[in-house]
Amino acid sequence: MSEYMRKVRAGVGDLLIEIPSVCVLCFDERNRVVLVRHAEVDLWTTPGGGIEPQELPADAAVREMWEETGLVVELSRVIGVYGGPEFTTRYRNGDRVSFAMTVFLARRIGGTLRPDGVETLEVAAFAREEIAGLPMQPWAPRVVYDAFDHRDAVHFDPPRWRPPEG
Repeated sequence: MSEYMRKVRAGVGDLLIEIPSVCVLCFDERNRVVLVRHAEVDLWTTPGGGIEPQELPADAAVREMWEETGLVVELSRVIGVYGGPEFTTRYRNGDRVSFAMTVFLARRIGGTLRPDGVETLEVAAFAREEIAGLPMQPWAPRVVYDAFDHRDAVHFDPPRWRPPEG
């Protein structure tokens, strides 16, 4: 957790917090996607995290990818924008967060694949057919499958909100 989030959490307790966030999907030469096993929840997920105050989402994506996987990446495009109830997580300490997530597609340009040992316990690349068998964050398969299936189109859910009648 960043120092900024520690201060926010200290002020609001365990109240649900909406966090602007990023995740990065990077495919290897065999069309496998790089995923991380996150230490806090012990589940596989996409590399990524919260955007710090005044940080560009693209900078957050490159930073998070390097911190969590050891890879230096070049972002190529936005895969989609995600949010809503299915992107809510509860951590072991009871904190609840809901992610408003920008998902980027990236290409590896350097670095060595390795977990950081603090936030990420493992880093590995998986083929599409291996995703279904992984213990994953509940929202992660949807994002990963969208990347496998729709790399040429930006994804977002259509609006559900309608103005009141009258």
